[in-house]
Amino acid sequence: MTYGLSSLLAMLLVVSILPFSYSQHYLIRSCDFVRLQVVYLACASLITASYLISRTGYVFYIGCALASILVLLLQVGWIYPYTWLANKEVASSNKSDKHSIRIMSANVLMSNTEYDKLIGLVKTHQPDFLITLESDQTWQNKLSSLEQEYPYRVYCPKDNRYGMHLYSKFKIKQQQVCELIESDIPSIHILFEDADGVEVQGHFIHPAPPSPTEEDSSRPRDTELIILAKALKNRQRPCIVAGDLNDVAWSRSTRLFMRISGLLDPRKGRGFFNTFHASYFFMRWPLDHLFHSNEFSVKRIERLAKYGSDHFALLTELVYNPDSDNQKQQEQIDKEKAVDELKMPAASKQQVPMFEK
Repeated sequence: MTYGLSSLLAMLLVVSILPFSYSQHYLIRSCDFVRLQVVYLACASLITASYLISRTGYVFYIGCALASILVLLLQVGWIYPYTWLANKEVASSNKSDKHSIRIMSANVLMSNTEYDKLIGLVKTHQPDFLITLESDQTWQNKLSSLEQEYPYRVYCPKDNRYGMHLYSKFKIKQQQVCELIESDIPSIHILFEDADGVEVQGHFIHPAPPSPTEEDSSRPRDTELIILAKALKNRQRPCIVAGDLNDVAWSRSTRLFMRISGLLDPRKGRGFFNTFHASYFFMRWPLDHLFHSNEFSVKRIERLAKYGSDHFALLTELVYNPDSDNQKQQEQIDKEKAVDELKMPAASKQQVPMFEK
């Protein structure tokens, strides 16, 4: 018991301290993903140590309890904004459906063959936008039954697990598919008109994750996020960004994206909405995201049922309300210095389209 408890706490302390480094190596950045799991384990170790203190009174177990508390202090601050205890960053809305924009984002898992389950979710929830990630030509063919209901579409099928498809009920006035950082890793950028005639920008991305099988560094992913954030900093229209960022909501790079872009996260104060991994309840974190400008309030946000993928789909319903009472928490950082610390390149192969007025 003593050896096991001390080994667990040593691992938890290492995992809690490593992310303070600005290293972009995947082993360091991967520690951001498991913060919620680390909190659970630290709570278990604190309960165990407290029980052993009451039974034995050994000073060693007092040290274990203090180490558990230290881990909790290092971790809770990162995930707290996504708990029900925190203030909501985005105001709630009860306006009628005709004023809303309903967005469904689904990483389909390219090898997944349960096409009908996803189609069933689409027919049940009737999103105005369906964004599929990892979708190849086969998925495009299988989803063809949706084309009549979604007259506006952007297709980018690929067999490298970075294909994207966008299905829209709203009129798409302009569109562009970009490879902002890496060849064959596309992003979709559109200008659409909602039911009330308001022009809104939509940006849908799926950067590569830091992992031994993909990228040994988080630099490509972080770079794509920051390039998009800097482009949106001086936006002139309402804006929505969605997709599988291969990053968790509380990471340094995602938080920096929000600070620079000025976009809001409707999950704050409402819950984690962990979308990956669908098959392992004990190893889940929020990889699929939706951010928006402060002209929107949120009507609902929901993680949908399984459909054969390793991701759950995320459904978010926004309401355009330029007078909404969104109070974004201000954080005092030197933005340009923060970008330098992450060692981002100054430009990409393609600039993010902002579209003409």
